[in-house]
Amino acid sequence: MKIVKPFFAFVAFFLGLLLLLAGFSLLFSPKTNTKEAGMEESIANGILGEPPHTLDIVVLGDSESYTSFSPLLIWKDTGYTSYVCGSGSQYLSYSKTMLERAFETQSPKLVLLETLCIYRPIPSGTIVVDELSRYLPVFRYHNRWKSLGIQDLQPPTPNSYSSPYKGYRFFDSILPADASNYMVQTELEAHIPPINRLLVKQIKELCEEHGAQLLLYSAPSTKNWDFKKHNGIQKLAKQLGVTYLDLNTLPEQVPIDWALDTMDQGDHLNYTGCVKVCKYFSEYFQEMNLFSDRRGDPAFVRWDILLKNYQTQVTKPKSTDT
Repeated sequence: MKIVKPFFAFVAFFLGLLLLLAGFSLLFSPKTNTKEAGMEESIANGILGEPPHTLDIVVLGDSESYTSFSPLLIWKDTGYTSYVCGSGSQYLSYSKTMLERAFETQSPKLVLLETLCIYRPIPSGTIVVDELSRYLPVFRYHNRWKSLGIQDLQPPTPNSYSSPYKGYRFFDSILPADASNYMVQTELEAHIPPINRLLVKQIKELCEEHGAQLLLYSAPSTKNWDFKKHNGIQKLAKQLGVTYLDLNTLPEQVPIDWALDTMDQGDHLNYTGCVKVCKYFSEYFQEMNLFSDRRGDPAFVRWDILLKNYQTQVTKPKSTDT
């Protein structure tokens, strides 16, 4: 009997703590998906503002994803809809979070994961925050106490923001890369952290639960990619039974000119490099026969308007997606 009271006291304390955290989660969580409302990575989370069940493809990854994949170029060539949920230095734990959010309102048939983040070590604290935040958002938004206002006492409002470029970031500057030692073949494999392997497996399982295919791809990059990394991802893809496209190994299909198609000496592609990648993807997606061409569908006329605006903007020097 001596342990009964302490046990019930602990249970009561734990339940009280959960209720307190749940209350703070409601208060601190952004009431819509705009940057002004406190939403983190608002461009990536612009997918939450897309009309439900209108996206064919979702793209995950770090800055390599949002500089190499342009949904409006894919739309122009195929009539397929897509959104890039990429963010700078994205950790795989956040890739999983973004995919979970996407599946709340969308039903894509294909999910692309850019592979550089598979090699990025994840701090243990980040993993804990990403996992806990799925249930108690206060762990992600606790710093919002500094900017809380009367609007945060109101109920959530419908997500109102979607990136006009569908998550792509436009850069037209040119800073050539030295590609003399780029993609030298080797049998060696780069090491993938065990937790990252687990997260890729969980992302694949999440895709399967929602009827989507997972496709791994490596964006062209002389600074970030080599054959050791290629071998590591190739082996992982085989183990998971998923398709892997390494665009660094397809110079004929994706003819990147490293004197013209990079904005920062081979770290990221600029717009002309992205155009070449998207041309390849458009042809690849059409061969998959997974999607329907939605061009001409009145329900998707907004995509034509955005494409027209996009084509106007990308002809202007130093344009960016804000």
